[in-house]
Parts: sequence; C-alpha cells; structure tokens
Amino acid sequence: MPPAAVPPDPRTARTRSKLRRALLEECTLHPLAEVSVATLVRRAGVGRATFYLHYADLDALAVDACADVVRDAVDALHAWRGVPDPDAPPPALRDFFDQLAPHTALYRELLSPGGGGPLGLVLHQDLRARSHSERTLVGAPEPDLIASAVAATFAGVLADWLHGLIQATPAEIAQRVWRLLIALHRTPLP
Repeated sequence: MPPAAVPPDPRTARTRSKLRRALLEECTLHPLAEVSVATLVRRAGVGRATFYLHYADLDALAVDACADVVRDAVDALHAWRGVPDPDAPPPALRDFFDQLAPHTALYRELLSPGGGGPLGLVLHQDLRARSHSERTLVGAPEPDLIASAVAATFAGVLADWLHGLIQATPAEIAQRVWRLLIALHRTPLP
C-alpha cells in the first residue's frame, strides 16, 4: 500500500499567496524588470529568505502568479457542453479576455509573441493535457494532433493579441478564437 499523500502545509499556501498578490500589485505600478525582491518581500510582509525558500527568482514567482490565468484560460475553453455554437463563445471565454487588462504588461513579459516564453510553455502544457484528456474520453480521432493544435493556436493567438499584433476587443478576440478552435475540432482527418 503506497504511503498516504501528505496534505499541503497551509502556511506555505498562505506565504505563496502573499508573494503572488504582492507581485501582481507591484506589477500594476512597475514593469517586472523594475521590481526588486526587497520591495516585493516588504509589500508581502515576509522575509527575503522566505522568498527564496519558495521561489528561485522573480521570474519563477511571476510565472506562478500568472498560472491562474492559465487555469482560467483552460477552464474558459472547456466551459461548454454539447454541440458548440460558433457564434456563441462560452461566457467564461469572454470573461477571461476581459480580466487580462489589469496585468497585460506582466503577461506580455512572460508570454512572447507566437505563444512562447515561460507562461506560454505552462499554458501550452496545461491546455494540451486538458484537450487530449477530453478528446480521448469521448473517443474523438487524433487526440494527440488536435490537442497540440488547440494548445498552440490558443497560446499563439493570446500572445499575439496581448502584444498588439491582432487588433480586437476582448469580445471580438473571444469570438475569433472560439471559431478557430471549433474549426480545429471539426477538421476531418483520415
């Protein structure tokens, strides 16, 4: 019998939450490159050693802080059941694009055009895994191929939109992304 999983320490969760919140607050005032660990730990009310106990550097914290956007994106893309209507993206997808505004500059630093960068990697991995799992569950063809295409398409379009390479309001980009993803899922494969 395998050993029981050790529940996460609530103190660790609280400390990480304080650090993530402090980083997001600081990044509304300054670009990530101008944020110092000293300023951040002061804002979070934790010690410098505590910071390094949890994160290797500010980039690692920033990716962790922005990982919620990844989870929101994955959930938003899968917030529908039944036959998708190309003219009606899930409200969660529209909400996702709307909520990016306060931290757009930070997301741009972590998500490079085309969908690369540390946040792009996390987004691609999480979205691909979720898409693959759902396609496999329903017996849809080519789960590996379509899951990769969905993840790459969404990460790339999101990044390019954040960097201003695609001009659209949040509602417009949600609609366009939704249609692209439906088309990918419906593409007939041999």
